[in-house]
Amino acid sequence: MMDFEKFEYLTPNLFYFVERKDSPDWQIPIRHNHFHELYFIIGGKSAFHVNNQAFIAGANDIVYIPGGSIREAYTFKGNPMHSFAINFHWLNDNHVHLPFDIVSKNKMNTDILSYLKELHHLQTNKTTFCTFKERALFMLLLNQLFQIHYYKTQNNIDPRIKRVTDYIELHYAECIEIDKLAHMTNLHAVYLGKLFKSNTGFTIKEYINRVRINRAEQLLSNGNHSVSEVAGQCGFQDIYYFSKVFKKTKGYAPSIVTKKQII
Repeated sequence: MMDFEKFEYLTPNLFYFVERKDSPDWQIPIRHNHFHELYFIIGGKSAFHVNNQAFIAGANDIVYIPGGSIREAYTFKGNPMHSFAINFHWLNDNHVHLPFDIVSKNKMNTDILSYLKELHHLQTNKTTFCTFKERALFMLLLNQLFQIHYYKTQNNIDPRIKRVTDYIELHYAECIEIDKLAHMTNLHAVYLGKLFKSNTGFTIKEYINRVRINRAEQLLSNGNHSVSEVAGQCGFQDIYYFSKVFKKTKGYAPSIVTKKQII
């Protein structure tokens, strides 16, 4: 098990936070950074080069670039990145690196997005003592990332939960009932929900919607289907509910994806 104790006494200084909808020509020129960077990607796609390694990051991915890295980045012109970006120092020991991968795929969840939106609200409505709240929200963000990392590094992921995620990946277009999943795993529905969250970091409903929305974005980006067709193919019977979930998950409406293809 990882020793988290060294992180408990670190104090972050957030000196840059922004919600950024990049232009097609956005890029970070190659340079040596002296601070830590986090990108929470809502939509679009970008390439990052960190210490001579190349990474591609897209919607729902989280990018961490440790202080002391040599990095550059650029977005894809046909699908510019939309993200929340945070730059920070550790005030008491800036050489400590977070234990995360450069790119953590599909790790955004509703809690993380909620903290980011609250940080954005604080940044745009500065009040007395807001620095304390910004720091507290950032630590809650880190808590979420540590939990996700911890569950990822465990080798004893419950096989019943793996069976459920595999089922969802195959049957996302169908009506998936929690009771059916519980029966399939011989678990009570309430216990299954708790076990699923503890193993994946997501509720069952969040996980199903993420699988469906990610597939929907792929279909829409092909340009061969209407929004209503994609909604039906991805398990949504109500196009208005589909649009609501899509926007909540991605940060933009599904029609934006289709318009990009027309342009």
